[in-house]
Amino acid sequence: MRIVFMGTPDFAVGTLQALVESGKHEIAAVITQPDRPKGRGQKMLMTPVKEYALTQALPVYQPAKVKTPEFIAQLRELQPEIIVVAAFGQLLNQEILTLPPLGCVNVHASLLPKYRGAAPIHYAIMQGEKESGVTIMQMDIGMDTGAMLSKVTVPIGSEMTMGELHDELKVKGAELLVRTLDELAAGTVKPEAQNEAEATYARLLDRAMEKIDWTQPAAKIHDLVRGFNPAPGAFTRLPDGKSLKIWKTALANIYTDIETKNSRFELKFFGVERVSAPAGTVTAVTKKGFIVACGSGALEVLEVQPESKKRMEAKVFCNGRGVEPGTVLGNIEG
Repeated sequence: MRIVFMGTPDFAVGTLQALVESGKHEIAAVITQPDRPKGRGQKMLMTPVKEYALTQALPVYQPAKVKTPEFIAQLRELQPEIIVVAAFGQLLNQEILTLPPLGCVNVHASLLPKYRGAAPIHYAIMQGEKESGVTIMQMDIGMDTGAMLSKVTVPIGSEMTMGELHDELKVKGAELLVRTLDELAAGTVKPEAQNEAEATYARLLDRAMEKIDWTQPAAKIHDLVRGFNPAPGAFTRLPDGKSLKIWKTALANIYTDIETKNSRFELKFFGVERVSAPAGTVTAVTKKGFIVACGSGALEVLEVQPESKKRMEAKVFCNGRGVEPGTVLGNIEG
């Protein structure tokens, strides 16, 4: 099959690599986002897809906008039988969607119709889902609304991070795409319409979502930390206003009793005296880190990153007098 591939980040590299290594298809061109400046030096960096494509001597196009008449004319000259899209980063118009005889298919990192949109892997972890997966979808003009061609499911463990789920979906989705193209060629695919009543959306992440709200339940904060690891990272504020990224947590082995009148609660440790603390208060330093009171329950913080420093075990941070019992986190805005 003659394919034009559209993709940009590391997730998409898995799909392109699987297509190349299958030996079954001709990659007519690779379309990816333009190189962009990054880091303190603002050095121009290639997208991961471009880096891989160049190692395979594949022709690469980087249009700022794919919808221009000039670029659509270039696409027509490539004469693709199908366009494969994986985390490309630009919306396609109807003219592009109907250009190839077999249309455009998308490798989407969720079990559609759940988590349509830009950040499905983050949201699956942040929402405490027990499973996720990849859906191969026939694209239409809507936002991830097209008919589903195939799916693969991946379980999510209680400690799995966004990065770990990303890596698993990257592999599973690539394998699924190759199988689905075989079925499309054989005419055995049975498209299934999405149930609009079950649709949810994974909107773009923003800075406000990264800040930990300690009044939330401990399990919810634990999921937030996992969902933002390895990027962009959940954070809180120390009493001096500096940020503290929280990279790893565990639900603390304690009981909590809510006092609804003053939004305070008491923590009862096994074999330890009962103490009272508002949400966000460090209630104890442990062998592995420190415990923080939450809106319900409490979290043991295991790995952190102080502002302008490297990631470190939370016990190392505590040894350097980073926090102590009674320290209140997150009270400063921003």
